[in-house]
Amino acid sequence: MTGKAVIALGAAALATGLLSAAPAMAQFAKAEDAVKYRQSSFTLMSNHMGRLAAMVKGERPFDAAAAQDSARVIDAVAKLPWEAFVPGSEKVQSGAKPELFANPADVKMLSERLNGETAKLVAAAGSLDSLRSQVGATGAACKACHDKYRNR
Repeated sequence: MTGKAVIALGAAALATGLLSAAPAMAQFAKAEDAVKYRQSSFTLMSNHMGRLAAMVKGERPFDAAAAQDSARVIDAVAKLPWEAFVPGSEKVQSGAKPELFANPADVKMLSERLNGETAKLVAAAGSLDSLRSQVGATGAACKACHDKYRNR
């Protein structure tokens, strides 16, 4: 097994562990902790989407292994922030509009759309052609929620 394979396997195991621990982490000591948690998740996704976008735009050479690594990070982390929209966190200064907390069913639908697109992103990351269209689709899923529920 190569070093990259060991790292990828370890990252996958870590992501699986984090995801299975998610219900246990649903409790936050303070609303501020929930906001930091979800903002950190969104920051990680944004960073890795930026890496993929740079490849798609030709600003960075396409590297299938790096693209797949970033896609896997995005897919794993995209499942995390939703549990942190807890009661009381709407009172903490953040980029979330108050409407987000009043429309949990819509937010759930948008999060499921995002998670569906991030799963496709992992499959598409092996080639630049397939990555190009899927980065757009994944970005559109992010934007759909931002347009409705994020203050600019």
